Amino acid sequence: MPTFAYRGRSQMGRVVAGRMEANTTEAVVAALRQQHIFPMSVKLQPKSIELKLPGFGRRVKEKDLTVFTRQLATMIDAGLPLVQCLETLASQQPNKRFKNTLTEIRAEVEGGSTFATALKRHPTAFNSLYVNMVEAGEAGGLLDTILSRLAVYIEKAMTLRRKVKGALIYPSTIVTVAIAVVIFLLTFVIPTFASFFEGQKVPLPLPTQIVMAASRFVRTYLLAGLGLFIAGIVGIRFSYKTEKGRRAIDGLFLRTPIFGAMLRKVAVARFTRTLGTLIASGVPILDGLDITAKTAGNKVVEEAIMKTRESIAEGKTIADPLKTSRVFPPMVVQMISVGEQTGALDSMLEKIADFYDAEVDQAVANLTAMLEPILMVFLGVVVGGIVIAMYLPIFKLVTVIAK
Repeated sequence: MPTFAYRGRSQMGRVVAGRMEANTTEAVVAALRQQHIFPMSVKLQPKSIELKLPGFGRRVKEKDLTVFTRQLATMIDAGLPLVQCLETLASQQPNKRFKNTLTEIRAEVEGGSTFATALKRHPTAFNSLYVNMVEAGEAGGLLDTILSRLAVYIEKAMTLRRKVKGALIYPSTIVTVAIAVVIFLLTFVIPTFASFFEGQKVPLPLPTQIVMAASRFVRTYLLAGLGLFIAGIVGIRFSYKTEKGRRAIDGLFLRTPIFGAMLRKVAVARFTRTLGTLIASGVPILDGLDITAKTAGNKVVEEAIMKTRESIAEGKTIADPLKTSRVFPPMVVQMISVGEQTGALDSMLEKIADFYDAEVDQAVANLTAMLEPILMVFLGVVVGGIVIAMYLPIFKLVTVIAK
């Protein structure tokens, strides 16, 4: 869609400028008039050539969003007008994409839109949780407090995600390296030994025969196996995009013997942190549960939260449907029930989130401590077994020569 650069005058008489994507100049003029901006000039921007890599530049980094949110909260608390805050923060923003987004938001706010409405037009930078909390803060006159709470939430969510990635990257890297080393040995090293043994015509021990048979199998079916592996990954990705496939895969993750317990704790921490932050910010509980479900990151957990939302809409408590879902531990359900009865649900959810953040820390430490020796033994047995199996005939040959 073409991009137009515009200049106009707001109802307050200030000159505003920005960019807007639209099909025609008339569409830009109509959109500006809806924002109570009198258009002075609208020019079509030439297309710029940008190098785009898959997975890069699609969303604003959480770190940039956290810094922006905290700085905006500080400036609003100091009494600066919102438009001036946005203009200042946009001018010092190093991320070009985020800078353009903030410039457009400033123009929309100056044109008469609310801050939440302007944010809603940029979903790649500000998700529904962010928008709803800002909307609640504007309605209650507590925008600086809400923004500070948002910054804390984003920081804690980022820390939690980093812990989980750290726990998964280490074993994944070790296993990948081990598989690569074994394939390299079977494909390039073992054939050299095999040709040597065939020339000597010595009887081969059973371990050596097994390794050589594995080498022949890998060299014959390596490309076919690689193709099946890639096809399997693509199939899983396509299946994950369907409701049924996503539910099955996410359910399997939660039932995994080693990682399942940790992922369940992560899901509880994310659910309680998100819902607690939304309720404390003044977002209605039904809207809060809807937003929390969409940001759950697991289809099984999402469905359990949505069933809870339906139950509350019918006049029931929040604890009962959580209990029947069997996704959340009994302790969590009991603490939520107590918080609901005492009218301190938001603070109780924050306490649960803090507790399970610590539980995730401990789970990551335990997982690393347990997997490290297992992976080292696995590497030693597999690689060492291959080396020993190939040297056994050499030892036997040396013994025959010595006699």
